Amino acid sequence: MSEASGYADIAAHFRQTIREGVLKPGDSLPSLRQVCEDFGVAQTTANRAFRMLKNEGLTLPKPGVGTVVAASVSDNIAGRVRTYTDTGRALSAGETSRITEVGTVGADEAIAVRLDIEPGTPVHVRRRVVSRDGVPVHLSSSYYPAFVVGVTPELTELVSTGASRELAAERLGVPQAHVLEEVTSRLATEPEQQALGLTGSVIVTQVIRTVSLTDGRVIEVAVKVASGATALKWSTPLV
Repeated sequence: MSEASGYADIAAHFRQTIREGVLKPGDSLPSLRQVCEDFGVAQTTANRAFRMLKNEGLTLPKPGVGTVVAASVSDNIAGRVRTYTDTGRALSAGETSRITEVGTVGADEAIAVRLDIEPGTPVHVRRRVVSRDGVPVHLSSSYYPAFVVGVTPELTELVSTGASRELAAERLGVPQAHVLEEVTSRLATEPEQQALGLTGSVIVTQVIRTVSLTDGRVIEVAVKVASGATALKWSTPLV
């Protein structure tokens, strides 16, 4: 196993065990020496794999113990794409998605400009609440243009497809290529408070996510809202 591919393979192995709940928050990962023996790699390769997991927010160092699984956080899209690639599921272990609404709405200005359509143009929307261990974590509304719904009619059903973008991209024969995530903070609306179990005047974090295919078409615009107390983590490779 070469160092170039080895560290990524090791990281993928532990990422999958964490996402599937085999390793839970607080559990210890094997020592670097054990990883070197198990995978037949040099310590530099094992170190690089562990750094990748740490940078993704999946693990953290614990003095006197070693490397442990970090507490659950709300993944960004890159994390969920990695989860889908590694496990075939878009959600991590312990997560559930409940669809609360599907239908057609007129695109407001924020959605229209990102889909490059006129405000008021009909788009398909799916709203859902994602919970972790039974506790609501975030509320998400995904908006899809007509060509996406045309190849993925499952999006019109009040059931969770569990990897809508991946399914649409596969049927279109065009891979996902780029995501823009714009983060702001604001006061929660009353419906958001009810969905997330919040009370009083609460600050929420809003992420508007625009996902593009390799041919430049936008496949989804999603608005994700989470309590300000929920950790949102990003990890972006620079090499």
